[in-house]
Amino acid sequence: MPMDIQIGDVLELKKNHPCGSREWKVLRVGMDFKLKCLGCGHEMMTSRSKAEKAVKKVKREEREP
Repeated sequence: MPMDIQIGDVLELKKNHPCGSREWKVLRVGMDFKLKCLGCGHEMMTSRSKAEKAVKKVKREEREP
């Protein structure tokens, strides 16, 4: 069962990025995720299965309906 991850969510990953940040913003969802490092701004594409294994916590801003 896939995790409920939406565009705009901030993912806290298990491992640090080389810049030291663990937080990534979700820019695109689907079979692949496009993530942006909140530390240095680096963007990357990764498969859904690989990203879901690396997620420690999902931070979501409350959205107005």
